[in-house]
Amino acid sequence: MGDNALVDPLTPPPPLSPYAVFDRARWDRLVERTPLPLTQEDVTRIASLGDPIDMTEVDAIYRPLSALLQLYVDGRRRTADERRAFLGEAEAAPTPFVIGIAGSVAVGKSTVARLLQLLLSRWERTPRVDLVTTDGFLYPNAVLEERGLMAKKGFPESYDRAGLLAFLSAVKAGVADVAAPVYSHVVYDVVEGEYTHVRQPDILIVEGVNVLQPARVQAGSVSVAVSDYFDFSIYVDADPAHIEQWYVDRFLTLRRTAFSREDSFFRTYAGLTDEEAEATARMIWSAINLTNLRENIAPTRERATMIFRKGSGHRVESLALRKE
Repeated sequence: MGDNALVDPLTPPPPLSPYAVFDRARWDRLVERTPLPLTQEDVTRIASLGDPIDMTEVDAIYRPLSALLQLYVDGRRRTADERRAFLGEAEAAPTPFVIGIAGSVAVGKSTVARLLQLLLSRWERTPRVDLVTTDGFLYPNAVLEERGLMAKKGFPESYDRAGLLAFLSAVKAGVADVAAPVYSHVVYDVVEGEYTHVRQPDILIVEGVNVLQPARVQAGSVSVAVSDYFDFSIYVDADPAHIEQWYVDRFLTLRRTAFSREDSFFRTYAGLTDEEAEATARMIWSAINLTNLRENIAPTRERATMIFRKGSGHRVESLALRKE
């Protein structure tokens, strides 16, 4: 009996998807094609608070990803060279390849961003990799209080979107020195007069909860999205219940460390008992971060070039890559 006899003609074919999906085992098979220029000391140094990462995870997930990103970078450079030749344009330094990283608070975006920064900078063709977080483009607390937005800090409306767009536009234009404001998680505010300088890197990584938000359409004006300046983007995904637990774990750790500093905005939390601290963390998560995730962050997931799906132990279980 032929294979076709096993197919039920009434069963619809599997739905088509714009993404190619790789489970962990299939992705891990790409490892042998890629060098790993990191040590455990490197990995330990850049791991985010409460987001455990080890060489096994770096080897299985981030090593192939860094090689894939090199293909994207090289492809864009070839296209730029061919474009200049076709149009008869003069030689010019390539503008930075921009990677956006999005996802919920406490999902591990910062670790992904720092790992990629270090891995990509070890490649011969992309030695200069800068990292900017969009926290610096939050409005200062004084402005948020004036506008009644302190309880919505991290929501799209709490960001200086025009400032962030101007920053990315200058980076993509090839401006020699572009400044980005600096944010302090200790004082919970933008640091006045302090800036990170981006000076024509090979790659710029932009990390933030809402970097994949669509453009705000306003009558009579040109509407641009932050992601319009991205060459590649990653959404870090996980079950909200897992993210809540990671947020609580991080809150409890911060209560014993950063919250106890004299200049900490959250100093009043340092004296809470374990039970009080957990209850407070879950209240904040439910009222603010989960709401932001459901209303603003998660709906942007399918705008990403790649989607990471994490399990309960912060291990990436699958990756979905948008088809070309």
